[in-house]
Amino acid sequence: MRRQVLLFISILSLSSVSGQVSYSVPEEMAKGSFVGNIAQDLGLDVKRLKLGNARVYSGDSREYIELNSERGVLLIKERIDREALCGDMTPCAVHFQIVLENPMEFYSVTVEITDINDNAPTFEKNEIKFIISESLVVGAKFDLERAVDLDVGINSLQSYILKPSDTFLLKLHNQADGTKNVEMVLQKPLDRERNEFISLALTAVDGGEPQMSGTMQILITVLDANDNAPVFTKPIYKGIVAENAAKGTIVTTVSASDADHGLHGKITYSITNTLDDVRHMFDVNEDSGEVRLIGRLDYEKKRNFQINVRARDNGGLTDSCKVIVDVIDINDNEPTIKIMSKSAVISESANSNTVITMINIQDPDSGENGKVQCFINDNIPFVLKSTSNNFYSLLTESDLDRERASDYNITVTCSDEGVPSLSSSVTLTLQISDVNDNAPVFERSSYEAYIVENNTPGLSIFTVRARDADWNQNARVSYILEDSSVNGVPVSSYVSVSADSGVIHAVRSFDYEQIKDFHFHVKAQDGGSPPLSSNVTVKMLIQDQNDNPPQVLYPVQTGGSLVAEMVPRSADVSYLVTKVVAVDVDSGQNAWLSYKLQKATDRALFEVGLQNGEIRTIRQVTDKDAVKQRLTVIVEDNGQPSRSATVIVNVAVADSFPEVLSEFTDFTHDKEYSDNLTFYLVLALAVVSFLFITCLVVIISVKIYRWRQSRIMFHSNLPVIPYYPPRYSDTLGTGTLQHVYNYEVCRTTDSRKSDCKFGTAGSQNVLIMDPSATGTMQRIQSEKSILDEPDSPLEVRIC
Repeated sequence: MRRQVLLFISILSLSSVSGQVSYSVPEEMAKGSFVGNIAQDLGLDVKRLKLGNARVYSGDSREYIELNSERGVLLIKERIDREALCGDMTPCAVHFQIVLENPMEFYSVTVEITDINDNAPTFEKNEIKFIISESLVVGAKFDLERAVDLDVGINSLQSYILKPSDTFLLKLHNQADGTKNVEMVLQKPLDRERNEFISLALTAVDGGEPQMSGTMQILITVLDANDNAPVFTKPIYKGIVAENAAKGTIVTTVSASDADHGLHGKITYSITNTLDDVRHMFDVNEDSGEVRLIGRLDYEKKRNFQINVRARDNGGLTDSCKVIVDVIDINDNEPTIKIMSKSAVISESANSNTVITMINIQDPDSGENGKVQCFINDNIPFVLKSTSNNFYSLLTESDLDRERASDYNITVTCSDEGVPSLSSSVTLTLQISDVNDNAPVFERSSYEAYIVENNTPGLSIFTVRARDADWNQNARVSYILEDSSVNGVPVSSYVSVSADSGVIHAVRSFDYEQIKDFHFHVKAQDGGSPPLSSNVTVKMLIQDQNDNPPQVLYPVQTGGSLVAEMVPRSADVSYLVTKVVAVDVDSGQNAWLSYKLQKATDRALFEVGLQNGEIRTIRQVTDKDAVKQRLTVIVEDNGQPSRSATVIVNVAVADSFPEVLSEFTDFTHDKEYSDNLTFYLVLALAVVSFLFITCLVVIISVKIYRWRQSRIMFHSNLPVIPYYPPRYSDTLGTGTLQHVYNYEVCRTTDSRKSDCKFGTAGSQNVLIMDPSATGTMQRIQSEKSILDEPDSPLEVRIC
C-alpha cells in the first residue's frame, strides 16, 4: 500500500493555530487501517492530544477518518467508496479538522482517496437492436451506446472491441470531456437474402489490474433500402436554466432533417444518456425535439449537464448531437454556522483576546451568493475575528466584570452577499465565573446603638449588615469583633457578634451609673481566597433606667438620735423651718425630684416646696399649737415607675430649749421603752442608786445651760445650713444638691437617761437627742450615718 504525506503548517496571529496536513490512501481500505501519524507530522506530543481533548471535526460530512489519541494516529473509521463519495470528480479527498483545546488550536487535514479497479465497465442495456436497410452504402455509421465505468484514471474505460468484425468496423471518437463516442461503420454491403439477422458483441475494457470488461449484444435486422440518414442542424446545442426553474421549463430545442420522404423521412428524438441522472432531470419530445426540465435542479450538487440526443428515422438511420445545459446559481442557501469548540464558562479575570469559541461558516452557493460576513451583537466585551477562510474566533475584547454582568447571550449572525441576502444566527450563552475582587461593604459608614441598663446578658441589641457584590463563597460574609478595650477591659466582655448574622449581643448587664457609652469595631470578612474585609465603628449608648431611689442627705436619719427643728412661736408665715435635701444618682427625668408632705401632726401649719424641699409655715404660729410636731416627707423621682424615699422631720414649736427638752425626751424615752421594755426594767434595778445621785448634778447643770442657751436661740434668725458630705455631688447637673454645707454640733448630758446633744446649724435651732448615750460627751462621728466622714469639719462644744 502506498501512502503519501504532505505537511503544510501556517502560524496565525491569533491564539488559535492553523495548519494543514495531507495524506493519500486507496479506497475500500478495511476499518481500522492506518492512515498517518498525525502527532508526528504536526510535531505534537501525544500528551498534548490527550490533554487538549483532540477530536475530529468534519462539519456536515460523514466521518470516514477517526483519531486515536493514545497513539496519535489517524485510522479508517468506515469503508470508503471513492465512487460513492466523489463520483467522477478527481482528485477525490476527505477534508476535516483536528481541534484541540486549552489553548484552542485546529489543523486542517486532507485525505486523498485514490481509485482502485473495483468497478467493471457496464452498459445500460444488455442488447441493442438495429433495423438496417440492405441498400445502406458502405461507410454508413451507427451510433452505439457507451459503456460506463465508475472508476477513474487508468482504471476507467479504455477501449471497445467489436466481434465479429467482418461486416462492421468499430470506430472511437475522443470527446472534449474525455469520453469516447462509439460508432459502428458498415465496411461492406449488406445482403438481406443471404443474412437477414446479424448478431454482434460489443465489449468495453478498462485498464486496471486485473482488467475488467462488460459486454452488450447488438442485434441487426436487415431491411429494404433507406439510403438517407437524419442530420442535426448543429452538433452541439446549449441551454441555460436557473436552479429554481419549474418543471416543464423548455431548455432548448434540437432539430434534425432527413432527405428521405414518407415513412423513411420521419424522425424521432430520444435521449441516449445511460447511467447518469440526465434522464431523471430532462426529457425530449420525440416529435418536436423540445428538451424540457422534468426534475429539481440544485446548483450545489451539479452545475451543468450534457444531454446526448439521437435522431432516428424509420429506416433505423440515426444521427446524434449534444445539448450542454448550464445551471445558474440562485441564492437559495443561507449560511450554516457550525460550532467547532466553545467554552461555556470563563473567569472574570480572563485576559483580553482570550479565545472563547471557534466557528466554521459554510455557504454552498457560489460567487457573491456564497460570500459570507459574520458579526455579533453590540455593547458586549467580545469581538469576532476571521482566522482563515470560513473560520471565525470569538475573543474577549476588554476586561470582564461578573458583578456588572454575570452572563452573556452572544448572538452570532452571518449573512451572504446575495440578492436578496440570506442570513442565519446562533446564540451562545457564556457564564462569567466569579473572582473575589470585591470587599464586603457595610450598609452604613458607622452605627449607633442604644441599650437600656440592667439588661439581660445575651440580649440581642441590633444587627450590623454588610453586602458583598461577589457570588457564592466569595460573597459569604462573616462578622468578627475586633480586639479593643473599654476602660482597660476587653470589649469582648461587653458585647459579642454573631459570625453569620451580624447580630450584636450584650455579654453582661450594663449599669448606666458606671458606663454611659463605648466604641468598638466590627470586621466583615468574605469567604474568598485570599479573603477581603472592611471595618465599621459601632458606638454603644447606655440608656438610663430608673433603678435608684432618691437618697435623703438632710435631715440625717440616725438609728439612735433624734433631730428636731425649732420654730419660735413668734415665727411669721412662710418661715423657713428647714430644707429636705435629697439626690438621685440616675440621670435625666429619672433624677428630677419632687417633695410632698405625706403626714403631719398639723397639716395646716406646714407645707413642703414641691421642687426645693423647703419646709415653711403656712400660717402664724399660735400658743395652741403643740410643741412637738412630726412631719413625714416623701421624696419621689420622675422615673417610670417612680421611686421614692421617706424622711421624718421633728419640729419643736417653742421659744426656748428647756421648754422643748422634756417633750422630746419623753417622746424618745417612751419610744425606746416600748421597744426595749424588758431591758430597761432590768437595767433600772441595777443603776437606780447611781442615777439618783447623777441626776441631781445633771439637773442643776442643765438649768444653767438652758437659761443661757435660750437667750441666744431666741434672738437668732439665721437659716439652717445643711452639710453635704464630699462624696455626694450632683450628677450631670440634674440633681438637687449643688453645694457643700458644714454643721456645728454641741452636745450635753440629759438629766434622765440620755445624753443631750444639740448643735448650732447657723440659726442654732436644730436639736439632736441621743437617748442611748452613756457618756457626757460623744463625737458626732461615732454615729453610723451618711454624715460619718473622716474629713467632716465638726466643731464640738462642751456645755
